[in-house]
Parts: sequence; structure tokens; C-alpha cells
Amino acid sequence: MTDKVNLSKRRLLLAATTAAGGVAAAGAGAPFVLSLMPSERAKAAGAPVEVDLSKLEPGMMMSVEWQGKPVWIVRRTPEMLELLARHDNQLADPRSTVPQQPDYCNYAYRSIKPEYLVVLGICTHLGCSPTFRPEIAPPDLGADWAGGWFCPCHGSRFDLAARVYKDVPAPTNLIVPPHKYLSDGRLLVGDDSKGAA
Repeated sequence: MTDKVNLSKRRLLLAATTAAGGVAAAGAGAPFVLSLMPSERAKAAGAPVEVDLSKLEPGMMMSVEWQGKPVWIVRRTPEMLELLARHDNQLADPRSTVPQQPDYCNYAYRSIKPEYLVVLGICTHLGCSPTFRPEIAPPDLGADWAGGWFCPCHGSRFDLAARVYKDVPAPTNLIVPPHKYLSDGRLLVGDDSKGAA
């Protein structure tokens, strides 16, 4: 009888030791396995960014970060859109023939939906960040200004479709990143795998 009791105790002790060893191995191995996975920061650096457009008022701009760069999203008003066709003669590339945007954005509005413009917030001259100046003809920018971006570093100007004006240091229009709409109020910047929605 004593052998039976000892055998039961041994089995119980062996099972408990095996379970404790398994838990300890998993606990010790977890940090190693997790260290092989990319950090949240690394994932965020290259991952597409989902944007909620529901709070973006007409005429306003919001900024998000994608791949460590600012991405500007502007909700253009009908008045802003109307102004775009009035100054083509002042622009260096009014038809966006230089490939600074995906094919589905290659026209005057430079967007999938005319109302929303999505561009990288980096000047194509030396990488400065232009300021959003949506007002028409402010004293410091002149009577021909119809709203857009002004780069204070070297004086480059871009219209409300992020097209560059003539005779400024920036050589090309601002870059339109790949993007698609997940729904009417949701935008995904950095992924257009199924094309424009």
C-alpha cells in the first residue's frame, strides 16, 4: 500500500513540476519572442494610417503622421474648388503631368473625391513644411493669391490642390500619397491596394 501512495505522490509531483517548468519556460521565452517582433513605433512608421474625417469642417485642414511625415487632409469648400480653375496660367504644372500623385488623382483636383485633398506636408524644394493659408489675397501674399500653402523658408507657393506656382524655388507639386476611402467618413493613408474607392 505504501508503494501505491508513493507512486501517486510521485505522479502528482511530476505533473506539478512539469506544469511549473512549462510556465517558467513560457515566461522566460516570452520577452525573447516579443523582442523579435517590430515595436509599435516601427509598425507605426510604415503602416497605413486610418483617419476619421467626420470632425473635419469644410475649409479646414487636419494633419496626421504616416511614415514619419506629415500628411495634410483638407476639406475643400465649393468656393475653394471653384477657384482652382481660375489660375492655371500661374502654375508650373497645372495638369499634374509630373508623377507626384497616384494615377487615380492625376487631374486638376488631385484627389479621389474633389472635396478632400490628401498631400504630404513637405515642400518639394528643400523639405520644409509650408503653412496653410486658405484666405484669398492676404496683403503679404498679393492679390493673385487664391489660397493654399506658403513655404516661409524660400517663398514657394502652392494652390488648394497643392500645385506649385511658377517662378518659385519648389520644382514640383506637393506629393499625394497612396490612399483610399474605407467609407464616406474613413480614409486610409498609405494603402491603395484595391485602388481608389
